[in-house]
This record gives sequence, structure tokens and C-alpha cells, in this order.
Amino acid sequence: MTRKAGSTFVQVAVMVSVAAAVGASVFAVRSMSADAAAWRSAFGRPSEMPVPEGGPDTAAQVALGRQLFFDPDLSRSRTIACASCHDPAQHWGDGRMRGIGEPGIELKLRTPTLLNVAWLQPLGWDGKFPNLESVAFTPIEGANLMNFSEVELIARLRADPDYVSAFARAFADRAITRAGIERALAAFQRTIVSGEAPFDRWLNGDASAIGASAQAGFALFNGKARCTECHGGWAFTDGSFHDIGVGRDDDVGRGRLFPTSKGLRYAFKTPTLRDVAQRGPYMHDGSVATLRAVIDLYDRGGIERPSRSPKIRPLRLSETEKADLLAFLETLTSAGPKQEAASR
Repeated sequence: MTRKAGSTFVQVAVMVSVAAAVGASVFAVRSMSADAAAWRSAFGRPSEMPVPEGGPDTAAQVALGRQLFFDPDLSRSRTIACASCHDPAQHWGDGRMRGIGEPGIELKLRTPTLLNVAWLQPLGWDGKFPNLESVAFTPIEGANLMNFSEVELIARLRADPDYVSAFARAFADRAITRAGIERALAAFQRTIVSGEAPFDRWLNGDASAIGASAQAGFALFNGKARCTECHGGWAFTDGSFHDIGVGRDDDVGRGRLFPTSKGLRYAFKTPTLRDVAQRGPYMHDGSVATLRAVIDLYDRGGIERPSRSPKIRPLRLSETEKADLLAFLETLTSAGPKQEAASR
């Protein structure tokens, strides 16, 4: 978020807090009239896609990346594709508590959604990937994931005339290379953007798009519940890392990369809240089953420990406030078209 947008957001958060104190109906009137431009500045969608290093993705690169993404030939056994864990029908996650690799082994972490990843670098629950291109071969070569070496994968693709033609269309050197695979997969994933949700229609002036309870929940989201301290902006994430007081003692998150940092111990990336009501279970380890249980966790304040973020503390929400907050989160689910598997 730019400095100007950040300043606007602070102003908006203050306005929401005032509105929450005088009731949801007044809040709705203010937010859809005099303050409409400020709301759209704080939560409106970006007008442009981020441009990766090397220039904009081409249509041929996106098409190739889509073909690769849905192709189980990228795994040794030819049974697992990228889309097996990042399923468009599951809002680009897998709906499981933990990811499952090629040998059927349960992984340590929940599969994160790919919604809006073009804007959310660095990537990974611990942020170990600086960009999308750097992600691709970790699951491909992972012994518990797709279990396929770079050399074997490139040989397999070079033996396929369809891929030989597709790479020739996508890249100036016409070659099938690791860098080309990485760029193509990243190019496709940059097109995975959450669709319009009821909240967006309300933000743009449709007063009937969300109900009074959800509007009151939005006031809480910005005010008493302090959700926007980490879940701000159009994608509802700050893209940063926080210990929110959940997790196992043996998984220190970003603290593994910064072992001398007390604040990053048990810190995991703030996920987007787009489509969140449909993407359970929750947290990096899938340890919270329902969205209502997530609200209860934040209301309690999570595990108290030295690394816990100072932003996490008991909220003392009433049952009505919890219901309103849940109603608002449900308005972030889009009914947009889902991408289907590429034909070969």
C-alpha cells in the first residue's frame, strides 16, 4: 500500500470506529455516502497487475503455465499436478488440514491458497520464497511432494511435441529450460485473482449487496476487533508475518530463517481473507476447524509467549459481535468463474 493509501486507511479506520459506536445503520449511511471514496481507496481493487522482473508476461507464457499447472506429468508417478494441491474448485487450496504429497504422506503445513499471489510476495508460510518463480521446483523436486528431478522433468517435456511447440511460442530461445518452466508457471499463477464478492458490490455503491449484520461486522473489523491491523487492503492481508499465538513448539515459522529474532519466532504469513469462509480449516497448520473458531481464538488472544505479536490480545467480543464479524467475512466470497484443467 502506498504512503497516501496508508494515510487514507488510518483515516478510514478512525471513521469506522466512530461509526461503530453509533450503530450499524449510521455506519452504512456514512460509508456509502460522504466517505465512499475513502472506503474505495482503502479496500478497492488495484487497477493493474504487478509486472515481474523481465517485463510483462505474454499470452503464450500464461497458456504454457496453465498447461503445466494442470499436468500430472510434472510428478514422477504422473499422478499429481500443481492443481492437485491448488484446486480451483477449492478456492486454489485443497480443503485439507495438511497437504498430501505423492507417496500419500501428510505434510506439516496446510496448503495456502494461490488467490492474489501476484501481489503477496514473499511467499510461503515462512516467506522463504522471494517471488513466484522461486517456488516452482520446491514442490516438483520435493521427495514428499511431486518427487521429480529437474533433469528428468526437462527430459520428459522435451520428448513431448506439444510442449516443444508451446515453449517455442513462449520464449525467444525456444528451449525447454528450468527458467522457462519457472516463468511460465509463475505467469499463469499471476492470473489467479479473486472474483467480485458482495463486499465489492457494496463498496461500489450497491447498498443492498450486504446486510446490516455484515455492515456492523465491517465496523468491528476496522474498529474494536482490530482485524485490519494485519488484514488490511483489498486482499485483506498486510503480506507480513506475525505470531498470533497458535502452533506447535517444534514449528517456529519465520523464526527458522531468522533464529536470533524473538519477534519472528512462531511467526507465519498473514493469509488473504478473500473467499475465507470457503477455505477451512484454518491457520498454517490447519488446527482450527471453522471460521467461528478462528474468531474465538482471536477473542481469547491466543497462546501467551514472548514472541506473540503485541497486536494480539483479548478482544472481549459479545456473541452478537462475533456473529456480525462472521457475517462480514462471509461477504468476501466471490462467485466468479473457476479455471478448469487445460486440454492437451
